[in-house]
Amino acid sequence: MRTNSDIRDRIFLPVKGRRYVAQITAQGKGVLSGMGWFEKACGKLGLTIRESKERGQRIQPKEVIAVLEGTAKQMALAEEELLGWVSKSSGIATAARRAKMAAGKNLQVVSGAWKKMPLPMKDLVRQAILDGGIHLRILEKPFLYLDKNYLKILEGVENALLSIREWNDIAKVVQLKSGEKTLLEETLIAVRLGAHVIMIDTGRRKDIERVNFLLTQKGMRERVEIAFGGEIQIQDLKILRKMPVDIVDIGKAIVDAPLLDMKMDVLRRI
Repeated sequence: MRTNSDIRDRIFLPVKGRRYVAQITAQGKGVLSGMGWFEKACGKLGLTIRESKERGQRIQPKEVIAVLEGTAKQMALAEEELLGWVSKSSGIATAARRAKMAAGKNLQVVSGAWKKMPLPMKDLVRQAILDGGIHLRILEKPFLYLDKNYLKILEGVENALLSIREWNDIAKVVQLKSGEKTLLEETLIAVRLGAHVIMIDTGRRKDIERVNFLLTQKGMRERVEIAFGGEIQIQDLKILRKMPVDIVDIGKAIVDAPLLDMKMDVLRRI
C-alpha cells in the first residue's frame, strides 16, 4: 500500500528533534547573486540563517556563503532546494561582471535576454545581471524599441517612425537587420526621422564600420548612438571596445552562463 509519507522521515527517525549546523561554500570564483530567493527558500523550509553574504559580493573558492541551522530533514531538503537559486544566478552575475570588465570604460554593455527567460525566472535573471554590474536596457531613460517585427508589420523603417513622430519626449531605438532596403539606406532613413539609437543586430562587425562611416560622412554621427548585437561572446568585447560602437547587447553568453558551483556540508550537531 502506497502512502504519501516522505522516506526521509523514516531515515531520520533515530535523530528526530535534533538540530544541526551546515555551511554552504563556493567552489569557484565569481559574483554572488540570488540571495533574496535563497532567504525565502530557507524560510519555507524552516531553516535558520545564522550568517550569510550579501548579493553582489565577489567570492573566492572555498569561501563560506551561508551558515544554516535546522533539523536533519531540513538539511536534506536544503541541499536539494537551496543551491540552485544561488548557483545559477551567481553564474549569470559572474558572466555579467566579466563582460563589464572586458568592455572597458567607454563601451556600455547591456543584456536584454532576460526577457526571453521563463516567467518564473525573469526576476532572478534580471537581478543577477544587475548584480554583475551591467544594464538591462539599451537606454536608462524612457524609450521605444522598434524591433524587426514592428518594422515588418508597419512595412518599413519610415512607416514605423512616422507612426510615432508625435512622441517627441521619448527616445526611439530602431533594430536593423537589413530588409528590402540595405542596412545603410535604412540607417539614413532612421536617423533623418529622429532615431536616437541604431541597433545593428547582424552580428557582423564590418557593419559597425560601414554605418559609422556613413553617418560621419553625412554629419549625423553626433545625433545618434550605435548599438550592436547578434550572438556576441564576452571575448568579442576586447575587439569591439576599439571600434566605433557605443553599446553592445550580449544575450546567451550571459544568461546561459554555467552555474557557479557550490556545496553544502553538515558541520555538527547542536
